[in-house]
Amino acid sequence: MLTRRTIARTIAKLMLAGAAGIVSRGAQAAGKVVVYTANDSNLNRFVFEAFTKETGIEVEPVEAGSGVVFRRINSEKERPLGDIVWGVSRTLLRSNKALLAPYASKNKDAVPAMFRDADDLWLGTNVHLLVILQNTKLIPADAGPKSWDDLLDPKLKGKIAFTDPANSGSAYSNLTMLAQLWGNNDAAWEKVAKLLANTKVLNRSSLVFQGVGSGEFALGMSLEYAGYQWSSNGAPVKVIYPSDGTVAQMEGVAVIKGGPSAENAKQFVDYVSRKDVRERILGFAFRRAARQDLDLSKLPGQMPQLADVKLVDYDEDAWVEKRVETAQKVQDIIRRTR
Repeated sequence: MLTRRTIARTIAKLMLAGAAGIVSRGAQAAGKVVVYTANDSNLNRFVFEAFTKETGIEVEPVEAGSGVVFRRINSEKERPLGDIVWGVSRTLLRSNKALLAPYASKNKDAVPAMFRDADDLWLGTNVHLLVILQNTKLIPADAGPKSWDDLLDPKLKGKIAFTDPANSGSAYSNLTMLAQLWGNNDAAWEKVAKLLANTKVLNRSSLVFQGVGSGEFALGMSLEYAGYQWSSNGAPVKVIYPSDGTVAQMEGVAVIKGGPSAENAKQFVDYVSRKDVRERILGFAFRRAARQDLDLSKLPGQMPQLADVKLVDYDEDAWVEKRVETAQKVQDIIRRTR
């Protein structure tokens, strides 16, 4: 028969065990996660503040260009200081697999196989599409180009803004995609030269979409999200998806191998790839999600579904391997066509 003292002791033990469990769970949820990121600072702040509010995990950001980010991770590989790398290209994620730890996110099945690693070393979070931006005050909405080929029209000389590929990975991808689309031979590169002769080559990507938005240029070869950002703020900017095809360039997130806060890192991967979070990110910054279960017709911008955009089978890895000699060829063409 249990005495009152025995019952009291038992209750006290259960209360202590429950309290210990609460403390343990609280300790696990507390702390921080160090995120190495190549994303825009405004997007980082938007996501990090929301993540901390939901989880209690503080985010310590380290912001730099994607190449710099991976050089730092590599230099720290014997004693990693970061937990997450986010906002970097599929090419860089592939080429730095040895620095990453596998994690099968809860959200991986919503992301097509082409946008995630087969061994769960990285997961695609968003996709950039190369597009043509059109200022509809300078060129009426229905009178703009429909394809990349249309940009070769001599009447457009000096009216097309483009970023110097020496300063922009997406600009390099744009030109090499066109060279590949047009046959990847001497004739194809002559078409590239003809296109470049029509352009104003600018030092920064932001100058392209700013120039189109402000009316300095009628057209720009740029990224999808930039057009929607400007049009959402009232600028007369139309996003054109070229009928001859474009490239979907993925950016993703990964856990850094041996990082100090592995469990917090996994929570961050699940958070930034979650459907409702991707919807909020699209609304804030017009970053198209890599996961394909968002109804874009009901979200800001009303972008077309990726399945409705013609994509080029772009050999990204091959062009990265040939980047040095190809970049030199491009610079020679730019100088020759000024």
